[in-house]
Amino acid sequence: MDLDTLLPGPDDVAFYRQNGYWVSPAILPGELLDAAERGMRRFYADDHDRALPDLPGTRGWRAEHGDVLRKNDYASLRVDELAGLVAHPAIAATAAVLAGADSIRLWHDQLLYKPVDAGGAPSRVGWHTDRQYWQSCSSDDMLTAWIGFHDVDEANGGVSFLPGSQQWDVTGLDFFSQDDTALIERTRSQGHSVDPVTPTLRRGQVSFHHCRTVHGSGLNHGSEPRRSLAVHLQPGDNRWVRRLGQDGVPVRHGNDDLVRTVDGVPDYSDPAICRPLWPHPAAVIR
Repeated sequence: MDLDTLLPGPDDVAFYRQNGYWVSPAILPGELLDAAERGMRRFYADDHDRALPDLPGTRGWRAEHGDVLRKNDYASLRVDELAGLVAHPAIAATAAVLAGADSIRLWHDQLLYKPVDAGGAPSRVGWHTDRQYWQSCSSDDMLTAWIGFHDVDEANGGVSFLPGSQQWDVTGLDFFSQDDTALIERTRSQGHSVDPVTPTLRRGQVSFHHCRTVHGSGLNHGSEPRRSLAVHLQPGDNRWVRRLGQDGVPVRHGNDDLVRTVDGVPDYSDPAICRPLWPHPAAVIR
């Protein structure tokens, strides 16, 4: 199939710009997602093709943590099947159209596994924005492609978005928070309401959201664990910038410890970590 037939059109881009998210048609083939499932199993079995330095940002969930929400960054840098999923040209090409970017690089990825809720450890993902964790980035047009390895909806813990929230003034939200009080109070004071939308994604569809869009996900009330990969993407002009946190200390990201440095600062175009994804040499998806 010709790649151009899969890309968002003007109305889709307008929807994304207004709402802060957009759901693609089925752009990923089943065999690629089958391979990603194998890659996920290999990742959790420590059957990796490449190793990364043992740093706080590269550790994530481990078997001793038990049957809880799993989040592991940089999985595609370690397992080939997950790297193949990240590299599928329809993902970055779509991101380029939505962001209005000439080129797209990987920022980093997160392998996510949400167990079926059994009333034990919470597996809800709190309301947050990705941008709040990427303060060392110059670009305000970064975005995320969220890929379920199977059908995903509200019942099994699909991602929920607050439409238009990429234009709100919200900071300090927490991925791991189980309390909505701070978000509700802050948004109501600005005249906004917390009215989430949880799209249903069929296998092969991908949701894209802006780095400032408030999102989270509920408990998994399905019959199987929810399995997915979040692919965080940066436009080609994104660069490291020096910004101070509330404590007066320069903010950092896990990438800062992995990418090469140029003139003493992290290089977010380092192809070993932030691989170029678009333009892609493959013009046709087979």
